[in-house]
Amino acid sequence: MSNSFTLTFTALPEHIDMNGHVNNTVWLRWMEDLSGAHWESDALPEHADHYVWLVLRHEIDYRGNITEGEQVTGETVIREGPRGPRFNRHFSFTGADGKELVRAKTTWAMMDKATGKLMRVPGEVAAPFMPEGGWNAAS
Repeated sequence: MSNSFTLTFTALPEHIDMNGHVNNTVWLRWMEDLSGAHWESDALPEHADHYVWLVLRHEIDYRGNITEGEQVTGETVIREGPRGPRFNRHFSFTGADGKELVRAKTTWAMMDKATGKLMRVPGEVAAPFMPEGGWNAAS
């Protein structure tokens, strides 16, 4: 369990736009895939069964790109605890040369699957994703 998680992505032909590089919507999909994989990896099964996450906001800086066949390493990091239903994730995608190509911050909100309503993130749900040293649920 960790506040960070990484995956490697390869640019496939369907990811390439008319400019010859990965389309912006693909970077968003990779962020969603990375977040989902982190949740599935570290969430307790009973939490994954009862809660889902929705994106409220994306802030993305594009600093470079890749072309078909190239790979990037995507990392998501949770730097701070949730506030009410909201939880921020930070992303960085780096190329084979170690250069950061895309940086983003997304705000997610927790929803109860049964009611379809947003809810405050319980401390026990957040705990596996918190930075070393923990998090105070009262914050």
